[in-house]
Formats: sequence, structure tokens, C-alpha cells
Amino acid sequence: MKLKELRKKRWFKILSNKYILLGLIFAIWMFFLDSNSWFVHHELDQEVNELKENKEYYQKEISRDKAIIGTLGDSIELEKFARQKYYMKRPNEDIYIIEYDTID
Repeated sequence: MKLKELRKKRWFKILSNKYILLGLIFAIWMFFLDSNSWFVHHELDQEVNELKENKEYYQKEISRDKAIIGTLGDSIELEKFARQKYYMKRPNEDIYIIEYDTID
């Protein structure tokens, strides 16, 4: 008795249609279970966005380094850079490096 009443309901008729069932199974398969599922694409999109951000960062670094290289054409600037960055010194010269400790 209950089965006959259930078959008469509109939502049961729609869901029991073989094309609707096949479409639902296909959608569930593609959304969750397939190797090209939505979740995999979502993770790949996040990875692509992260790589784009890295690319922008490194392009900015490259342009900054090119500007530094442009200024190093002068021998005085080259010496200043070497002394500051790599702690190079002239003969018979002492260098004292002072590091400040910060309390966080």
C-alpha cells in the first residue's frame, strides 16, 4: 500500500526516471570520484594561483636586481656594495659587525 502511494508522488516519478538517475550518477561520479573531479581541479587552480604569485614576486626581484646591477657599473658603487653585502675589506683594515638583538 505504501509503495503504491510512493509511486504516485511527483518527486518519485522524476527521480525514478532512468535518464535522471543516469545523469545523477554521472554527476556524482564526475564531481567526487573521477580523477578529473572538481576537487582535483580546485586544488590545481590553487596551485596555479600560488605559482602566479611566485612568478610576480620573482619578476619584481629580477627588476630590483637589474637596477642594482645597473648602479654597480661604477667602481665606487661596486666597492660599496661588496663592503656592505659581503663584508669585504681593504688590506690592513678591520671590520666590526654589530648585530642588534630584538626582543619580541
